[in-house]
Amino acid sequence: MLCQPLATDDYGLQAIPETSPPKWHLAHTTWFFETFLLKPFARHYRPFNEHFEVLFNSYYNGICTPFPRARRGVLSRPTTAEIFRYRDHVDEHMLELLDQVEPMRHAQVHERVLVGLNHEQQHQELLLTDLKYNFSLNPLLPVYMEPALMPQTGPAPKMRWCDFDGGTARIGVDAGRGFCFDNETPAHSVLLQPFSLANRPVTNAEYMAFIRDGGYRRPEFWLADGWLAREQHSWQAPLYWREDNGGWSIFTLHGSMPLNPDEPVCHISYYEADAYARWAGARLPTETEWEHVARTRPIQGHFINDGYLQPRPACGRRDDLQQLFGDVWEWTASHYAAYPGFAPNPGVMGEYNGKFMCNQMVLRGGSCATDREHIRASYRNFFYPPDRWQFSGLRLARSAPSGA
Repeated sequence: MLCQPLATDDYGLQAIPETSPPKWHLAHTTWFFETFLLKPFARHYRPFNEHFEVLFNSYYNGICTPFPRARRGVLSRPTTAEIFRYRDHVDEHMLELLDQVEPMRHAQVHERVLVGLNHEQQHQELLLTDLKYNFSLNPLLPVYMEPALMPQTGPAPKMRWCDFDGGTARIGVDAGRGFCFDNETPAHSVLLQPFSLANRPVTNAEYMAFIRDGGYRRPEFWLADGWLAREQHSWQAPLYWREDNGGWSIFTLHGSMPLNPDEPVCHISYYEADAYARWAGARLPTETEWEHVARTRPIQGHFINDGYLQPRPACGRRDDLQQLFGDVWEWTASHYAAYPGFAPNPGVMGEYNGKFMCNQMVLRGGSCATDREHIRASYRNFFYPPDRWQFSGLRLARSAPSGA
C-alpha cells in the first residue's frame, strides 16, 4: 500500500548516499527472507536471480561484499516490474516453506520470520523518510499522498515538568519475553538520580524562539562537532523549513504546508537538539531515564496507521506525559552501546545491530511514520549525530538540584 501513490519514475530516486530508492527497499526486504529463510531452510529452492544477492544486500559482509550504498540510485535495472516479480516469487516460496515447517516447532525459522517481519516494518518507515527527502529537492514540491482527515486539536499544552525519584530501575528485555531485537537485551539494573521530564516534546513555536534568539549563531550552546556541522551545512533551521514572504512553511509528504507552531519540532539533528536543550537551560534525557518512565505508560500517540504523515500537536491530559510514543523520535543523550552482558545473535544474523554500536546516538519512542505495533518502551533506534532526515525531535530533561 505504501507504494500505491508512487509513479514509476519515483521508484529509482536517491538524492543522497544516506537514502535509498523505494525499489531498493522493496528488493532488500525480499532479499532478507530469501537469504535468511529460503536458502537455508526451503528444500530445492532456486534463487530468483543470483545477482540479487550482491545488489540488495545492505551490510551483511559475512554473506558477500554488498553493492555500494551510495550508488543504489544507478540501478535502473532490474526494473521495478522485475522487483515486484521477485517479491511474488519469494512470497510464494515463503508460503510453501511455512506449510512444510511448523514455525512454532522450528525455533530458528520462527525467530527469523519474526525478525524479517519487523525488519520489513523498519524499511516501510525508511521508505517514507527517504522518499520525503528525495521529493523535497524537487522544486515542484510533490505530494506523496493526500492526508487523512484528523480531528482538530487546540494549542499545545503549556510545558510542565514531571518529576521522578531516583533509585534502581530495570531496563531492557530478557530474551524469551516476546519479540525484541538483540540490542534491547539483556534486562539489567541501572541507578538513576532524581530527574524531571517535560510533559511533551518541544514545539515548532518553542524552537522558533531559539532561532530568533540567534541560536544558530551562538557557539556557546553547541558541541564542537555540532558547530562544525552547522557551519559545513549552513544550518539555520530544521530540515524542510522554508521562509517565504516573511512566513514559514514546511515540506511534508502531503506537500508544502504552513508551519504549525503547536506541532512537535522534527527533522533536527542530535547536535541541534542538544544545542536547543542547553539554550533552554535543560538537557536531553538519557535513554535509561526515558525507558524507565515509558515502561509504565500506554503506547499512545500518532503513528503511520492514522494516515497523517506529520507530527500532531499534543492533546489530552495536560498534567501528565504526552507523546512519549509516536509523532517524533526523541533524541537522547545516550551513545548507542551494548548493554552489560549483551551478546549478538549467532552467525551472520549478528550483524543486524551490534556492529553499529559506535559513533551513534539513541532515539526513543517512534514517530508518525512508525507502525503502532512495531514500537515498545525498550526499542532502541540509532542514528549519527548530524542526521536530520528521520522524524527526529526532542523532549527536555533536567536533573534534580543538588541536595534536593
